[in-house]
Amino acid sequence: MTDPVIDTAVEQEAAVLHSTEAGVLTITINRPDRANALRPEDRNTLIRLFTEAHTDHDVRVVVLRANGRHFCSGADVVRLADGHAKNVKRATDPMRTIMGGAQTLVASVLDCSKPVLAVVQGGAAGIGAHLAYAADLVVAAETAYFAEAFVKRGLVMDGGGAYLLARRIGPAKAKEMAFFGEKLPAAEALSLGLVNRVVPAGELDATADELIARLAGGPTTAIGLTKRLINDAPDTDRTGAFVAEAMAQEVQSYSEDAKEGVRAFVEKRPADFVGW
Repeated sequence: MTDPVIDTAVEQEAAVLHSTEAGVLTITINRPDRANALRPEDRNTLIRLFTEAHTDHDVRVVVLRANGRHFCSGADVVRLADGHAKNVKRATDPMRTIMGGAQTLVASVLDCSKPVLAVVQGGAAGIGAHLAYAADLVVAAETAYFAEAFVKRGLVMDGGGAYLLARRIGPAKAKEMAFFGEKLPAAEALSLGLVNRVVPAGELDATADELIARLAGGPTTAIGLTKRLINDAPDTDRTGAFVAEAMAQEVQSYSEDAKEGVRAFVEKRPADFVGW
């Protein structure tokens, strides 16, 4: 994998690097001196990149990484405190800020039609943890951890945290994480199903690259439709789920990858998927 490059067209993107190669969009949070805390402009850049990847036919997998010791410590609290001191709140302003900010960011990951892989090398807290929960696959170093730090700031968890955690690990453990804000080590996150792989730090990149290569060579639209079915399943009754599944099957049946998959099976060879 090549190193991400800075998009010099937008100055703020020095904090969020991105590059696309061989169907892989790599997004790297790049504020290591601030534990990769997200400012509003950084959050908005991430939203834009995930939204663009959703419809970009050249992108077949999205990888979310971070530079430095931390994956993402959450929102930039210093920036938030400064904003609170200067601004006068109006009714519904905080609600609109959350809905248009952290919630939109998490939704952009969940709604992206491409598989999203998070590579978590260190601490992931608050919205940083929620980005990992929203990803389709998570590879974590043994030194990584996840934390719901909102309670320590006297805040209610946002960015879809309650929604994601209750569905991923159940309400009891979700409440324990939210009520106490304690760190959840990567090994325990693995046992709970929050991550897919936990490896020594020195093996993190190799493990991630192996999964990235498999995803980039897969039937992208089939994976995207399957992602939607699985993400929607907890909120859908059986009738709705079955109808959505049948529609997804019909849509995919017209794809080049469906034809190639059948040909490869008949010819007893590996399939060469093009992603559509």
